[in-house]
Amino acid sequence: MTTTTQPADAPTLQLMEGAAAIAESAILAGCRFFAGYPMSPFTPLLEHMAKVMPAAGGTCINCESEIEGVNMTLGAGSTGARAATGSCGQGIALMQEAIAEAALNETPMVVFNLARGQQDYFQATRGGGWGDYRTITLAPKDVPEAVEHTQLLFHLSELYRAPTLLYGDPLIAQTRVGVHLRKIDYGPLPPKDWALDGTSSGTGRSRQIWTWAMGKATDPGLGPDLHWQKIAAKFDHIAELEQRHESRYCPDSRVDPEDDSDTVVVAFGSAAKFVEYVVEELRAEGHRIGWFRPITLWPFPSRALAEATRTARRVLVFELNSGQMLDDVRQYAHDRSAIRFIGGVSIHESGLSYGPMLDAPEIRTRILAALPAENRSGRPSASIANPR
Repeated sequence: MTTTTQPADAPTLQLMEGAAAIAESAILAGCRFFAGYPMSPFTPLLEHMAKVMPAAGGTCINCESEIEGVNMTLGAGSTGARAATGSCGQGIALMQEAIAEAALNETPMVVFNLARGQQDYFQATRGGGWGDYRTITLAPKDVPEAVEHTQLLFHLSELYRAPTLLYGDPLIAQTRVGVHLRKIDYGPLPPKDWALDGTSSGTGRSRQIWTWAMGKATDPGLGPDLHWQKIAAKFDHIAELEQRHESRYCPDSRVDPEDDSDTVVVAFGSAAKFVEYVVEELRAEGHRIGWFRPITLWPFPSRALAEATRTARRVLVFELNSGQMLDDVRQYAHDRSAIRFIGGVSIHESGLSYGPMLDAPEIRTRILAALPAENRSGRPSASIANPR
């Protein structure tokens, strides 16, 4: 029997609730300011931040509203501090103006959406603020990935001087799993010569000036038109560089050009992990099927989806809403006529979590129903309610 040992500095595996693990990962990333208003399932993240932030030398504020929380975070971010806020989608709806201001004034901040389901896709990818901006959004499929994404989002926020968003859900917030907590080095960042540190006057020569104030902008000498053109060009640049995805059994010349699934199931977030489980089961029964998961909801991994669906006769979209990611799949899939929607609205009676559609046997049934009749036979399902 072969025995493997971990390096001496390897992080210890810890059993943690998702919200607590995310909070600890944010501290490791250097987050030293957090403000929010309790809204389930975001509340445990705020509670854990209040517990661990003081020991790290930071500040956590339980605000009277989400609007106060996001504007406090915007102010902290403008000083160069690593700052974050969050809520569920309903609370983040109230934050949209300030998120837009952060984008247009190039103020880094991280927003945690521990959503009640997958109904916030449009909010995360289209936004509800003003002006030409987008929000880099990562959608982890489980708690360990959420821990990793948390640190990546702080890095990307400073790298591009833009707000970034983590799209989680009740499963990620409330599930206890084993995680390795460690600080991740994503490389060097530019100097924070834009930060307000008290050495500037706070008037016309301040490093940061709201874009709408007296026709001025963040960059000295730029009027609002040139400033906003610069911002738009920056988000175009991000859209090219930061597309992230994961797929299996789909054609991809960088991995395995022989994978030629005739059916590809597209899903994001926690739902994608259930889809992965079902696809593995169906492949074991002989079905030529693969899966594709956008990790960045924005920028959507357009090139990768086009390649992954190149040989597909069917592109099945599973999400727990009335069809929001569906719009992006329609835009970027190789053959739009091959797309079928197999998801739908499914909300727990409490309104705070997923309904019965997020269940492996149900997903299996929906996938099989979308296949030609001659392909639906196979051994009885060995699915379980929760994926491994």
